[in-house]
Amino acid sequence: MARRSTSSSTGSPTGPRNRTPQPVRVRRRTFGDFVKAFLAFIALLVLVVGVPGALAVQVGWPLPSGAPKLDWLQQEITVQTFLNVLTVIVWLAWAQFTACVLVEAKAALSGVGLAGRVPGAGPSQLLARQLVAALLLVGATAASLTPGLSQLGHSLEGNQKGTVAAAQQTPGLFAQQQEQAAGTAAALAEQAAQAAAHADTGAASARDGGTKYYRIQPPEGRHHDSLWEIAQRHLGDGRRYKEIYELNKDRVQPDGSRLSEASLIRPGWIMEMPADARGGELVEMPDAQVSPDVQQQIHDYARTGDQDQGHAQEGGGSGGADASHASRPEQRPGTDAGAGHGEAHERGQQHASPAGNGSTRHAADGFGLPEALIGAPLLAAGLLGALGRRRRQALWQAALGAVGGRRGMEPPTPSGDAQDAQDALLVGADPEGVRLLDRSLRGLAAALAAESRALPVVYAAWLSNGDLHLQLAQPAGKPPAPWQLGQDQTFWMLARADAERYDDVDTAAPYPGLVSLGTMDDSRLLLNLEAVPGIVSLSGREADRAAVFASVAAELATNGWSDRMTITLVGFGADLTPLAPNRLRHLDGIDALIETMEAETRQRRGALGAAGHDSVLTGRTGPAQHTRWAPHLVLLAAQPSAEDALRLAELAADAGRLGIGYLVGTETGELPGAAWEMEITAEGRLLAPLLGLELDAQMLPAVQQRAVVELFVDADPDRDPDGPVNAPPFLVDISEQGRPAVYARLVGPYEIIGLDTPDGERSALLHEALALLLLHREGVHPRVLASALWPRGVTEDVRAALVERLRGWLGSDPDGTARLGTDATGRLTLAKSVVSDLDVLRSLYHEATQGKGVDSRAVRGRLLTDALVLVRGPLLADRPEDRYRWLTHEIIDARLPLLVADIGLALSAFHLEKDRAEKAIEALDAALRTAPSDERLWNELLRATHATGEPGRVRSLAADLLARSGARGLPPRTEALLDELLPSWRDGAVAG
Repeated sequence: MARRSTSSSTGSPTGPRNRTPQPVRVRRRTFGDFVKAFLAFIALLVLVVGVPGALAVQVGWPLPSGAPKLDWLQQEITVQTFLNVLTVIVWLAWAQFTACVLVEAKAALSGVGLAGRVPGAGPSQLLARQLVAALLLVGATAASLTPGLSQLGHSLEGNQKGTVAAAQQTPGLFAQQQEQAAGTAAALAEQAAQAAAHADTGAASARDGGTKYYRIQPPEGRHHDSLWEIAQRHLGDGRRYKEIYELNKDRVQPDGSRLSEASLIRPGWIMEMPADARGGELVEMPDAQVSPDVQQQIHDYARTGDQDQGHAQEGGGSGGADASHASRPEQRPGTDAGAGHGEAHERGQQHASPAGNGSTRHAADGFGLPEALIGAPLLAAGLLGALGRRRRQALWQAALGAVGGRRGMEPPTPSGDAQDAQDALLVGADPEGVRLLDRSLRGLAAALAAESRALPVVYAAWLSNGDLHLQLAQPAGKPPAPWQLGQDQTFWMLARADAERYDDVDTAAPYPGLVSLGTMDDSRLLLNLEAVPGIVSLSGREADRAAVFASVAAELATNGWSDRMTITLVGFGADLTPLAPNRLRHLDGIDALIETMEAETRQRRGALGAAGHDSVLTGRTGPAQHTRWAPHLVLLAAQPSAEDALRLAELAADAGRLGIGYLVGTETGELPGAAWEMEITAEGRLLAPLLGLELDAQMLPAVQQRAVVELFVDADPDRDPDGPVNAPPFLVDISEQGRPAVYARLVGPYEIIGLDTPDGERSALLHEALALLLLHREGVHPRVLASALWPRGVTEDVRAALVERLRGWLGSDPDGTARLGTDATGRLTLAKSVVSDLDVLRSLYHEATQGKGVDSRAVRGRLLTDALVLVRGPLLADRPEDRYRWLTHEIIDARLPLLVADIGLALSAFHLEKDRAEKAIEALDAALRTAPSDERLWNELLRATHATGEPGRVRSLAADLLARSGARGLPPRTEALLDELLPSWRDGAVAG
């Protein structure tokens, strides 16, 4: 009869029970084990005894026999001196290796697990560990702790790769407490005695006795088995999951796949357990209660412990991954996660993935900018895009709402923390990555809809080394091309090259609830909050939790891969609503939240039932995709009471299919209904032990949060409508005495007067840098300049060299002052002697409308005419397609047309005062070439044309306007003006 462990489990009684007893066997010592042990003994003998003996015999004592004198330092260095130095180094290396051997031997013989680290040893200690393990492999004490000599090369390679958790970095036991070590040693000693007894009774018993195994159980409800819980139940400490992982890493499982991630385990897999494991669910072989098929599976699995374990296979079997885990995807073949560091100054790592990782870009120095924003490329891109839209909206409202559009044309220039935050957004943002992520997800949704397939449930997305990996809750078949299966059937992968071939598609955003949590090595994790089967809890210090909540809220509110959503903030975030007033909603307390969510949960359940959908995902690929099933994400930072927590757990039980997600803060780390539990540490690490995740958390600290909000508040079009007019940031002397030393034409083709053209390839780079500085007379941070010129990153020395070349090219003024200087904040500024036509254009208009032109009609007319003559086309009309991409972050494309339109309107009014309609029409036509969509210009052109007294010209202009408007029709103001000037225009429109 099989001997079964009977000690009680130490884990939670609610954990999943092992319904199928799992057999265990003792590892059999083979002839190969004795060969390895003999070779290890010879190697240790040579390294520990032979090396010092050879040194003593061949070289002798390398150090001086007496105290060195001053003349000894002045002697010539001979070959013997050099050999003596090398001998000292070899003696030190031998001493370190010998110390490693002693430490590893003591740890192996005492059975306390992994030995303590010898300072500075590294590979030496790893070699000593393998040799000692091989030597002791023939004994039961070391057999269950070491992977064998054949694993040496594999272990060295594994130590060089980044992994999900520390468990995948360190084999064996890790820093167990004294009482646990003592218990482990006793259990191992008992196991050794039992194994020896079994060996005496016969080969079969020796092969199948003593070792304990556990079989991974299928999920029960939303609860999934995990190595952490197995270790908690059977080893008394969940942190010992690393031991189980190391015992089973890379061994072939019954379904043909291998364990490669501590967080990725599957039902039916077999886990060999440490010797001190105990509990009613553990079984030792032979066991009559185990079926012959299961006995054979475990017997075959046990044999993998005697063989060389190769690298983990990519792909695995057909079974699904543990659905509630967010494991990191494996690298594609041929992808080197660490490649590119030597050439970061040329191409960097920011755009290595569809949405960028941001972990290595511009990381050479702090340089005074908030790294929290620089290291969050998706968040920065969303904030920067939303800020640009807000500022454009403010410009248009100011132009359309003010007489002549003369108020508010210059947005306020940020300063202090707000300026630093804006610069950090410019440095860190990866809009191209956001665009690729959005197109990839929408393209996937469109392809599935074309095949009449529903969207799979996605728990997480990983952006890793140029690829996008979606982790599915369960296998969903073969993905549509160009998507491919990843490391197993629960991963769908899209390479960056395939993502770049996607075009915009008219379909709803399939996974708008994805939000960045942090990075691990070269991978960025996005969690799909609306798909988690329950609550996601976050514990840690209040300030750290608040920074994570603020980052999540800000990215959800401004990201570029969602259409519509509601984000409810409770317990924080009242000041965040200016980021996206249409998305963010703040509630005062949890009572209001529960009342609101109870009503919405009922409504969504009813709507899904009426529509015949299983979940919101099927609705997003149907005919009503643009009007329904937007997610509602709840961020509750305050600790709920026990009663409120239970009510939230009930609401969240069915939230995944309803498109509702809950992220709840907790002080204790325990929350009813929490499907995923995370902790933010004071060091900025985001830990989720049950998921096997240890991330560098993405956070938005309070200082940066206030600075970002200030940027949005200052750009609010409805803020202080009667406030003062913002003057241009830089006014030039437009008299003859103000002739500049360097003059650049930006409005139209790019030309520079007053400087020699640089030679070689640097010419285009210097021209682009000067254009950026001319558009920002308030100053440009060096990191902003570098990120604009090298979007994928650049090293500090390359950036400094560019600044010096630019300073040398611009030269100095006659008084010796360099034309490229640095202000008190470290930002690069241009001298007043370096001027652009845009500076002159602003100055002429300002002087005409607010300076000398106010009191002199003749001066006003001359200044406005001179200003309009400067307009030769759009900004930087002949710029190369592969440069000046930073202009997408600017609002100059909105400000310049509005400025030109204001000049045209002002000059038209100037001429109409004297009934010079043709001159007014000429001025308006000139302005329309730069601002063809400005409704104000067309309306003024109608008035000027009507002033000619020729109804036919007005009718022809009206027909032209109707043709331009297309299906949208004319704007209401234009229609009203046509009704006034040409009442019969509608008859002509109907006839046409």
